[in-house]
Amino acid sequence: MNILTNLLFPNKTQTRGLPPMKQTRRGIALKSEPEIAILRQSSQIVATVLSEIADRVEPGMTTADLDAYAEERIRQMGATPSFKGYHGFPASICASINNEVVHGIPSPKKVIRTGDVLKVDVGAYQGGFHGDSCITIPVGRVSSAADQLIRTAEEALYAGIAKVKAGNTLLDLAGAIEDCVKEKGYSVVQDYTGHGVGRNLHEEPAVFNFRTNELPNVKLKAGMTLAIEPILNAGKRFTRTLRDRWTVVTVDNSLSAQFEHTVLVTADGYEILTDRGLV
Repeated sequence: MNILTNLLFPNKTQTRGLPPMKQTRRGIALKSEPEIAILRQSSQIVATVLSEIADRVEPGMTTADLDAYAEERIRQMGATPSFKGYHGFPASICASINNEVVHGIPSPKKVIRTGDVLKVDVGAYQGGFHGDSCITIPVGRVSSAADQLIRTAEEALYAGIAKVKAGNTLLDLAGAIEDCVKEKGYSVVQDYTGHGVGRNLHEEPAVFNFRTNELPNVKLKAGMTLAIEPILNAGKRFTRTLRDRWTVVTVDNSLSAQFEHTVLVTADGYEILTDRGLV
């Protein structure tokens, strides 16, 4: 999920965390080695669930089916779904289809069909720390346009991650993502960004995906943990929120794609904590 401040989610003003945890603003938290070890565990629970969903999803299922499966697996592994109940969010995952950008609410009425572009966002809370990751799944055979959008979204994520190391800045990361996206002719959604992640699901700093002078250009330090999550639209970048007050869609009805990893900043680079290749 990508809510941090009013910038990230215009009708919410608090930073995110898992109730009943107390919300505090303490600046950017640098994690200790014991804390990082717990974050790895939470993040690998998320990676496991996403890997299993990617293998499991098929036309005819509903997004509610995926939500029920994800919650069961998260709890089986000793964690709690990070999203469920947060500010009233009613589900354990976000499932957004086609022109839905983020925060789609799973429903038994949302049937997954061949050709869909399905975004699945999962968070898990275990041992006092959250892991957070999102993938975009092409359902069956998708159009060449959808396939290219999905591929570019994943490429943009890794272009940003490649800039992560102590001494670099958020603008280094953001510029790499923006350049990757614009080179392919897509637009970067600016209403929602990434975030720090740790004891709270959403912490400082805001991890933006575009060049800007309106957000602090933070210098990265070893021990920071960031949820990096570029969101791309095939059309224009503008979005609107539906009447359910959660589901965000593209204004022009164009397709949207997103990928996200929880990433640890190290002295000489990074570690992808939600790497599904480690599952």
